[in-house]
Amino acid sequence: MINKDFFEALKDLEAEKGINEEVFIQALEQALTAAYKKNSGMAKNAQVKLNPEKNTIKIYSYRTVVQEVEDEDKEISLEEAKQIKHSYKVGDLVMQEESTKDFNRIAVQTAKQVITQKIKEIEKQSIYKDIAEKEGKLVVANVKRIDLDNVYLEIGGTSLEGLLTKKDVLPNDNLKPGDRIKVFVRHIKDDFKGTVIQVSRTHPNFVRLLLEMEVPELTNGEVNIVNLVREAGLRTKIAVSTTVPNLDPIGACVGNKGSRINAVINELNGEKIDIINYSENPADYIVAALSPAEVSEITVDTAAGVANVLVPENKLSLAIGKGGHNVRLAAKLTGYKIDVKPVSATTKAKVNDVVSTANANIILDDDFFDDIDE
Repeated sequence: MINKDFFEALKDLEAEKGINEEVFIQALEQALTAAYKKNSGMAKNAQVKLNPEKNTIKIYSYRTVVQEVEDEDKEISLEEAKQIKHSYKVGDLVMQEESTKDFNRIAVQTAKQVITQKIKEIEKQSIYKDIAEKEGKLVVANVKRIDLDNVYLEIGGTSLEGLLTKKDVLPNDNLKPGDRIKVFVRHIKDDFKGTVIQVSRTHPNFVRLLLEMEVPELTNGEVNIVNLVREAGLRTKIAVSTTVPNLDPIGACVGNKGSRINAVINELNGEKIDIINYSENPADYIVAALSPAEVSEITVDTAAGVANVLVPENKLSLAIGKGGHNVRLAAKLTGYKIDVKPVSATTKAKVNDVVSTANANIILDDDFFDDIDE
């Protein structure tokens, strides 16, 4: 059964599958040992050893030297052991080579089945190790199938599946089998059910990594993302900074004629992105964070972490954002609780509803959300 061609085939398999030869030989020895013992019905301790250098297979049995034998398959008397080697003493292990002539076709077939399974396990471990290195990174995936609210993906051409749950799909995604998309590898776990690769398109780091793909100044450290907050499908706010003189960090992210930021927005199916300059001055930072709204007046209580902001009456809806998302994101970005009110005395008299969300308190009138725009 074992010849030069067999071992050459192992080397080819190693090159093709990327399996370390030593690991493969070890798995093969274990499989052949199990097959030999099963086929021969031996109760004794046996082990199959492969020698790729000599292109040989040998089977060894092991018995313990005892004064009185109770189990002939696992024990050998001291008298018999000394006939093999005079130096043997009680407690030693006697290794003897067994004949391979009974290692017939049935044993070989059994071994092939076990080996095949072992190869699959090794390949899976190899793929898992490769994909595990991608945790927290961006990968390209193909949509395989959609089952209710779950989208199953083929990750990077591997046999492993990525799971995109309902909360990780963008509200404006319209995915169908065959689509090629980018996803953020959120978490990888391996349990008795197999490897589960949880991916996301709604995670804030999805936008961060998309932007890094387009903006070399982010990857080389010339521009830094100080903070990034997101309400997936609606808006993302990013605060950036730089220590490089005469470098505009916002311009670097936007690109010539918006080429860089538009590539990101296209992947997000039109999600709005506000990029602002980070400032250590809380008032300046909050004003910028409320972009694209205009701020007429701001007072900041740094001790309490509260900012009171006045905006033109006709810009109130812009400052608040649809469902309050703009001011809510500004609050998350800056870490301040933000109260937004209109400048107009007439409008202020109508204000009587207080909407509390996340880190922002928003004062609105009763009919505000009827005609709010972004």
